[in-house]
Amino acid sequence: MRISVLGLGYVGCVSAACLAGQGHEVIGVDVNQAKVDLVNNGRAPVVEERIGELTAEVVRTGALRATRDVHEAIMESDVSLICVGTPSEPNGSLCTTYLERVAEQIGAALAERGQKGGRHTVVFRSTMLPGTCLNLLVPILEKSLGGTAGVDFGVAVNPEFLREGTSVRDFFDPPKTVIGQLDQASGDVVAQLYEGLPGEVFRVPVPVAEAIKYADNSFHGLKIGFANELGAVCQALGVDSHQVMDVFLADRKLNISPAYLRPGFAFGGSCLPKDLRSLVHAARRADVSVPILSHVLASNADHLQRAVELVERTGKRKVGLFGLSFKPGTDDLRESPLVELAERLYGKGYDLKIYDANVSLSRLMGANREYIEGRLPHLAQLLADSVDEVLDHAEVCLVGTRDQAVLSALPLSGGPAIVDLVRLPDAEARRAEPGYMGLAW
Repeated sequence: MRISVLGLGYVGCVSAACLAGQGHEVIGVDVNQAKVDLVNNGRAPVVEERIGELTAEVVRTGALRATRDVHEAIMESDVSLICVGTPSEPNGSLCTTYLERVAEQIGAALAERGQKGGRHTVVFRSTMLPGTCLNLLVPILEKSLGGTAGVDFGVAVNPEFLREGTSVRDFFDPPKTVIGQLDQASGDVVAQLYEGLPGEVFRVPVPVAEAIKYADNSFHGLKIGFANELGAVCQALGVDSHQVMDVFLADRKLNISPAYLRPGFAFGGSCLPKDLRSLVHAARRADVSVPILSHVLASNADHLQRAVELVERTGKRKVGLFGLSFKPGTDDLRESPLVELAERLYGKGYDLKIYDANVSLSRLMGANREYIEGRLPHLAQLLADSVDEVLDHAEVCLVGTRDQAVLSALPLSGGPAIVDLVRLPDAEARRAEPGYMGLAW
């Protein structure tokens, strides 16, 4: 394929050289003449494992050259990879100046080129927030070109997962390939760029592709911060943090796994809140600052409050709650987030009915009974005997369980408003209904 790569920083330089190494005809573009000269002389503008040798080879064979002229590069390519920087503004917001400028230049060049060279596909590799491509860059391209995205030219978002120091290796052995496609044809073009490379390929809507890079990097930062805070606490308590983490990392069922990484309702139960409080208290006593760990419970409380606010937004007063126990299939109410939710709603004067097939006041005993009597002493008046009793009562229902009896009884439309706390199996169909509200989706 004939490819132009706009921006010859780490991502652009590596992408250009690696694509040329796969047999594509690549033109690199950069405003910095020094970078252009380096590439044309067979030298990489960045220091990186393997990039020097690869750049020298592909320039020698004529597979890669560089220019400052965007117009020239667009005229002589069929697909453009945009790899310009998106630095932070002083207030932390994303700077899109370079993206906007390149979009204008590409649009102007394509307007002059017309359809003589076939449909051109513009692929954004730069990291940008969801909505940037469709709401900002596509309109610029359409205005400059005088055409329609997905018809007159292709558009895709293709985030990169290249780590400085190992980026050439990461290009040829990616953890995944993500293609945010405006239309099928645009996605097909991007898929051809990476044919033969390992790793799963995800073809998703454009905003999903934009968000994935932020999900990855936020989680990586969170992992590093978590490990460092835990290490500081362990050191203060006289424990070898690396031995602790060796055991932690060996658990591939719960710790290093997809477990707990699907957006849902707040966590609770007799372990997580108690243990977090205890660890944070121990850190404070040892004068160790743990801002991540100390804010986990606060974040959890904020997430629970979102459910309350969704109910308030409906303006309705008769509320049904499906689910009460901390975990499905049990009657354990200790620090259940659903109990906390019920307590807040009841305290705000809502007319509340609750159904949980596993919760019977007469069977509760010990610490479990003591907890609920202290937090929700009026539970006996609030518990319903059936799903239908709650549905008959409620103007708005909070669904905090995937109990099949509840799922089967919930009307798809025409019933009470639904606040979905668990992402119901038919959530996609329900999202089109005006009375449906997902907590975090």
